[in-house]
Amino acid sequence: MTIGICTFLILSCATPAEPAPEPPPAQVAPEPEVAPEPEPEPDPPLIAPDGTEIAPCETAPEGMACIPGGPFERGVDRSPALCSINEGWECASKNAVPKATIWVQTFAMDITEVTYEAYKNCEALGSCNKAGPNYGDFNRPTQPITGISWYDAVKYCEAQGKHLPTEAEWELAARGPEGDLYPWGGEIPTCELAVIKDDRGRSCGVKKKTQPEKGRVLVVKSRPPSRHGLYDMIGNAQEWVFDWYSKDYDSCGSDCLGVNPRGPCQGAEPCKQRQYRVVKGGSWYWGASHANGADRRWHVPSNNPYHHFGFRCAASLEEGREIQNLGMMPDDGN
Repeated sequence: MTIGICTFLILSCATPAEPAPEPPPAQVAPEPEVAPEPEPEPDPPLIAPDGTEIAPCETAPEGMACIPGGPFERGVDRSPALCSINEGWECASKNAVPKATIWVQTFAMDITEVTYEAYKNCEALGSCNKAGPNYGDFNRPTQPITGISWYDAVKYCEAQGKHLPTEAEWELAARGPEGDLYPWGGEIPTCELAVIKDDRGRSCGVKKKTQPEKGRVLVVKSRPPSRHGLYDMIGNAQEWVFDWYSKDYDSCGSDCLGVNPRGPCQGAEPCKQRQYRVVKGGSWYWGASHANGADRRWHVPSNNPYHHFGFRCAASLEEGREIQNLGMMPDDGN
């Protein structure tokens, strides 16, 4: 019995066995680091044939839209498609031949034609010539200013820190890089798309009881904008551009080709054997056959004072930066 008790005490007082150690946690392999996607290489800049680098668009001044520069198809070839609209080839841009690829630097364009109110504000400041239409139905604040000479248009644009667009700038803005005839694409002009003369000989159905000629300009932005956000590039007021007129592009020669062409004599005055400046875009006064981006007409720069000629302004990238640095605002708030 004594032996049994001792055995029990020995067993009871013995150090208990330690539990088996926990197995180490399984090693979790770290997630492999994913290399960031490389930044896409910027598109190489467009380089014009003369080595000019075509700049990308920048933020345009208020009331303007940036027009990306580069090559585009200017002019037309003699085309049955143009001959089929109303009056035939004689009225459909035969002076806009031949078609050619030219280059234009990136620039900004006014989104609307200069309004009556904007021009009169400039006049009141003493920065613009006294000018305008002779008809009461053309003097509403947001109608395009008409009855304007080429000189009036140039002076107004310069007062805004801008310039009157060249024919090449204007046509690129109206037609785009693919050379579409119309700012909206391929659809033949109608009164729903542009303020032009309708089939009854009236300005989009507006009946005017007195002369001139059964119509008038409508307020700006009354028709849909173009791909660049520009209004009335076709129709409403016909628009002065900078260039002297030549009977076609062949007779203009190298002055109408290349990079940033400015037309005969580079637009300078005097210009031997040149007496007309170019107007573009058709108007309320003309039918659908003139309502395309290639159409070009001519007029004496003094005007005196036809009521369907207006204009809009353009700005080079440098002019655009200066306008914004100076905080210049468009006179009409467009």
